[in-house]
Parts: sequence; structure tokens; C-alpha cells
Amino acid sequence: MKLSIFRTITSLIALSGVLVTSMPSAVAQLTVQQQAIPRQVDRMYIKGLDYLLKNQKADGSFTGSYGNEIATYAFCIMSALAYGEDPEVGAYANMIKKCLNNILKNQKENGYFGNSMYSHGFATLALSELYGMLPDERIGKALSKAVDLTLTAQKTNKIGAWRYSPDAVNDGDTSIVGCQFVSLIAARNAGIPVPDASYEDAIKFLEKCYCNKGGFAYTESYGNATGSVTLSAVGLLCMALYKDKTNKMYQPTLNLLKDNLNYKNTSYPYYFEYYMAQALFQADLPTWEIWNQKNIKLMEATQKPNGSWGDAYTTAFGLLSLALNYRFLPIYEK
Repeated sequence: MKLSIFRTITSLIALSGVLVTSMPSAVAQLTVQQQAIPRQVDRMYIKGLDYLLKNQKADGSFTGSYGNEIATYAFCIMSALAYGEDPEVGAYANMIKKCLNNILKNQKENGYFGNSMYSHGFATLALSELYGMLPDERIGKALSKAVDLTLTAQKTNKIGAWRYSPDAVNDGDTSIVGCQFVSLIAARNAGIPVPDASYEDAIKFLEKCYCNKGGFAYTESYGNATGSVTLSAVGLLCMALYKDKTNKMYQPTLNLLKDNLNYKNTSYPYYFEYYMAQALFQADLPTWEIWNQKNIKLMEATQKPNGSWGDAYTTAFGLLSLALNYRFLPIYEK
């Protein structure tokens, strides 16, 4: 069964108010837990995807801020796939393919995407999720080169981390390390070889950013500060995805997030919600369920009549904060 066909059926059922039982897709081969998809989530998601579709230009870019950024293309791909859309057929297939083409044409010969390790990491993540769903031989080649670039950048970094440039040697930060870490987890899930040493070195760097009172700072922590809620979500997600739940940093960081379920990041709200959703889902499902209900209400109250939460970039981010209600992406497996 194609993802888009299954998605159409479950959407119609959800909109009617009937409980939806998700089934494995023959395309993605995912096991999705039985769940009732809240009707308002489906309504929001369809409106958000339709906004992206209507605001994509002929060249694949989007109207508004960051409309021609690689990260925007990556998150738009992921937001459609996360809803169970088929990249070959269906309403959003052409949007996905246009985004893919713009990502691929911006890969440098050495495998680097764009001009920032943020763009590179998110593009690598999107290609990892798309790999195997679309019979396009360009994806595997580009993904392998991207992973090689990521691993090489870490090896040349003296502290086993990543910073804005792949040439960074002496520094790193929690945000960019988290971005690369998740992309490498997704790449390994897709069948691309990634050595354990890469994940372990990244965790060692995160230890340097850990605060004694729990959670993570942006760079090296000094003393007894309390970590940033947003960056603590990033750090916890890395440990959870790597199944590193016995790490001494794990439970205090989870406790910090559990104590801040009403937290709002006013500077980067959708970035926070994107990571908070994944961190709580992977680390503590009952806590995610509580936070998810809060997030649904927030997203419903802030979605604009045109279906957006601002522009294409922030809208895709917002959709992905809701996407764990569906769990079609491999990176969302527990």
C-alpha cells in the first residue's frame, strides 16, 4: 500500500472523529503504534502541507524568508514524509521532488551541502529518511558523500565535535553537534556505515557542555549553572537515540525537561518544539503525551488562516513538532 493512499484513508477517518489504527506501510515498512490521531492535528497538518505546496515556486524555492535555504527544503521533505506521503505519487510528490533537486544541486564535490553545517546536517537527515522510498540513484551517492564529509569534519576537530564550518578544528557547540548526531543516526538506519566512535566522541563533547544542575549549555559549561531547556532537549535526544540511557547525564536532563513542560522559547520557538517533541517521545512516552497535548493546543492557537506558522521554514518545523502523532519517519521509531 502506498503511503499517500494509507494517509488519505486515515485522514478521512480521523476527520470523522473515529479512532485510527495505524498499520505498517509496505513502502516504509514501519511499525506504528495503535493510536487515535487527534482530529485537530490532522486538520492542522493538511493546512500546513497545503500552505507549503501553494507557496512553492516553479524552481522549487518557497516564498518568504529562508525560501531558498537547504534546511527549508530538508524540513519540507521531512514534513511531507512524516505525514505518510509517498514521494512518487500524490498531492505532495512534486513538492518533495523539487526540494530534493534543490538539495542535490547544492552539494559540493566534497559532499558538503550549502554553506553551514546546519544546512549540511539537515540535508543529510532528509536524504536518509528519503533513501529507499524513491528510486533515485542520486540519493544514495549524495548521502554517502555527505556522511563522509560529516565524519571527516569530526575527525579533524580536536574535540570530536562540529561547528558552523566543516573546517572547524578547535570548537563545537551543542546545537550543531545535535544536528549532526541525529543525521548520522538516520544515516545508519538507512544502511550507511557510521562507526560507533563517532557517536561516542560526540557524547564526550556533550559531557563538556553538561551543567552540574542538569541539562546542557551551548558550549562548555562552567560551574553549577542550569542548562538551557532547548539545548537540553537536543542533548537528551542524542543520548536516547543512541540508547545511552544509563549515562549519568540522562536522568537529570530528563528531569529538567519534565520540570519545564510549559516552557516557551521566544527566540526560536519552532526549533525548540521540534527537538522537545522528539526528546520526550524517545525518553519518556507518558511525559511526551502530556507535552504533546499542550503543543497541539499551542499550534492550533497560533496557526494562521493560510495554514502557516510564519513562512515555509517555520511551518515545516511546526509540522514536525506534531509529526510524532503519526510516526512514519524511521528516525521517529523507538
